[in-house]
Amino acid sequence: MTMDTMNGNGRTTGRGIGLAAVRGLALAFVSLPGAVLCFCLSLVSIALIPIGVGLVTTPYVLTGVRAFADRRRVLAAEWGGVRIPPAYRPLPKDANPWSRTFGMLRDPATWRDLRWLPVDMTAGFVTALLPAALLLYPLEGFALALGLWRVFPDGYWYGFVPVTGQASAFGAAALGLVLLFLAHFLTPRLLAVHFRLTRAVLGGNQRELAERVRVLTETRRDAVDASAAELRRIERDLHDGAQARLVAVGMDLGTIEALLDKDPAQAKELIAQARKSSVEALAELRELVRGIHPPVLAERGLGDAVRALALRLPVATEVSVDLPGRAQAPVESAAYFAVSEVLTNAVKHSGADRIWIDLHRADGMLRATVTDNGKGGAVIGAGSGLAGVERRLGTFDGVLAVSSPAGGPTMVTMEIPCA
Repeated sequence: MTMDTMNGNGRTTGRGIGLAAVRGLALAFVSLPGAVLCFCLSLVSIALIPIGVGLVTTPYVLTGVRAFADRRRVLAAEWGGVRIPPAYRPLPKDANPWSRTFGMLRDPATWRDLRWLPVDMTAGFVTALLPAALLLYPLEGFALALGLWRVFPDGYWYGFVPVTGQASAFGAAALGLVLLFLAHFLTPRLLAVHFRLTRAVLGGNQRELAERVRVLTETRRDAVDASAAELRRIERDLHDGAQARLVAVGMDLGTIEALLDKDPAQAKELIAQARKSSVEALAELRELVRGIHPPVLAERGLGDAVRALALRLPVATEVSVDLPGRAQAPVESAAYFAVSEVLTNAVKHSGADRIWIDLHRADGMLRATVTDNGKGGAVIGAGSGLAGVERRLGTFDGVLAVSSPAGGPTMVTMEIPCA
């Protein structure tokens, strides 16, 4: 049970009951149509593979199914404190439709998703709706006691109570009171049952431990490749930037030494030029260091580093931070650069005029959410900045979820386990 539903003494609060009911109702209205749509599209697309149409449509449909499942994983962690780590096999960036389709169909995680969809549209729908029903149904009993029973001249059954008059209407109110009392204890727990059911179907098991190890091996390889690329970038920037300027400064100083007695005026000009080159070299070195590990991140932590990042954006940005203490330095660095990449994408491609950043830590997870009011349409795919963010987070067993309908808004949620 999450902290939203418990007070300091461990008792369920009224706010927690209402919040669980509202969340359950929202899940019910999302899980049924969303699961039905994803399941039907998956069946039709897979059935069309023999005639060739499914080879084109199936990767897109299954990507949508994964996005739907990933969003539920994020909600399970945020609303229920239930961790459901994904274990999808990575696909080659240059894979053709045939390889992408059968690569995804050979992934056990894909079939877990497809098995979960019917469960989500049936048992998942019921377990999500029950918290709201258990809280709202007693109101009907109270309404009957206040005179609503008169609208039903032939009688009305409220639960197991036949309401035919005012006395039986009071009996319905008494039953409603009992149900409301039960709701006080059961509503948050019923929502937790929904998320545990989701984990039971979506989550892996011991037989898939080898697959999990393989995924971690892939993410480690991505991390090594990314580190090598970063080292090459640093070497290139040093060679083409600061190093070239410092060499020029050295040559200018040699010329100045030769001209100092013969042509003091020209020597003075070269001194000014050397000073300018040294200032530019220092600025480039500082920019390079900031790209490797910003000093404000090391000195002030992730919250202040993201605030400083937001101040440099050309878009109005609000930052909300709730980070008690500091995470490990590698986790902070990964989160900072992931947020930086998402913000860069938002500024370049979304057309947004406002961005919101939320950083907080709960249940052993560092969670960063970036929302913009742009045109939407952001997807995780090969060649996009979000794919790089996903690989960066995967190194730390993190999760990336994107919600970006056409017309916006776009919300990118990142989670990284941290102590």
